[in-house]
Amino acid sequence: MSSFALRLVDWQRLHGRHDLPWQNTRDPYRVWLSEVMLQQTQVFTVLGYYQRFLTAFPDVQALAAAHLDQVLGLWSGLGYYSRARNLHACAQQVVSEFGGVFPQQMEGLQTLKGIGPSTAAAIASLCFEQRVAILDGNVKRVLTRHRGFALDLSSSANEKKLQAIADNCLPLNAIDMPSYTQGIMDLGATLCTRSAPACTRCPVRADCVAFAGANPGDYPVKTRKIKRSSQSLWLLCASTQEGDVCLIQRPSTGVWAGLYTQPLFDSEQKLLEAVPERLRHSVRVEPALVHVLTHKDLHLHACHVLLPEKITLGAGGWFSAAQWPVMGLPAPVRKLLEPQLLKPRPARGGVSS
Repeated sequence: MSSFALRLVDWQRLHGRHDLPWQNTRDPYRVWLSEVMLQQTQVFTVLGYYQRFLTAFPDVQALAAAHLDQVLGLWSGLGYYSRARNLHACAQQVVSEFGGVFPQQMEGLQTLKGIGPSTAAAIASLCFEQRVAILDGNVKRVLTRHRGFALDLSSSANEKKLQAIADNCLPLNAIDMPSYTQGIMDLGATLCTRSAPACTRCPVRADCVAFAGANPGDYPVKTRKIKRSSQSLWLLCASTQEGDVCLIQRPSTGVWAGLYTQPLFDSEQKLLEAVPERLRHSVRVEPALVHVLTHKDLHLHACHVLLPEKITLGAGGWFSAAQWPVMGLPAPVRKLLEPQLLKPRPARGGVSS
């Protein structure tokens, strides 16, 4: 399969992507950061977050020294927050166990928190020219189509068979590994897309089984469906005239682990019981907002109440308009809070009209 690799290498150097900020670098910190951010997230979404992260944490030492709340604050809105927690833990592990230097071999990289085989292979091949094959979503799509691999990838045994094919496709010359790895990712992202693939522009179409059969949509095969569930939550959106808001930090496990949200309740009745009786009549309930997670739909009921002072609401704490915007907040929580920044505030020493 060396011709497959050589065609991809030549194509990547001429037609692949070269303008993304994590390309054209052999810095494992930058490559690792991009690989984690790009997991289940589109490139255009990642771009802004990537630049902000590098500004705040220019190297692994800076990330390791940061407080987790700061990391989650910069990650806020990107989703899949376990990635941010693993990112922070991994940086601390690199500093404490490896003197701030990433291991160069795939085996060593896989000992780090949150780094699986595909991410380890990406770092090892792109940064250190190691002959190891990645197997992310884009690569699976390219290889299953090219080889006509019709086995169900819901099976771990079949996934291992595809991994063996990926290993067999690698270029013989290690110096070509960065271009090959980038090339097969670029091909899946730009031409061999999930829908409407641009087969006539593909550099490996000459011996592609799916192109010959005019059925690229049949690959890859994965029959296991994600079991979805739903949950209703009532959010106590309490604020003061001065713009302070009540937030609580979520437990370290479960939905939105470690992030800050408004106090959450399983029912409207339980939420009202947390509000002083004299103020319950002023609670305003918005229509439910549906927030889609990987395995669950959250039906979020925002219940707004303006309090005359910062009274105790369970385990919640009060945060000013200068504090909460930089905290780790789930996207729907931030969306609910943002109007607070636009409200007029009482003049110092007086009251608003």
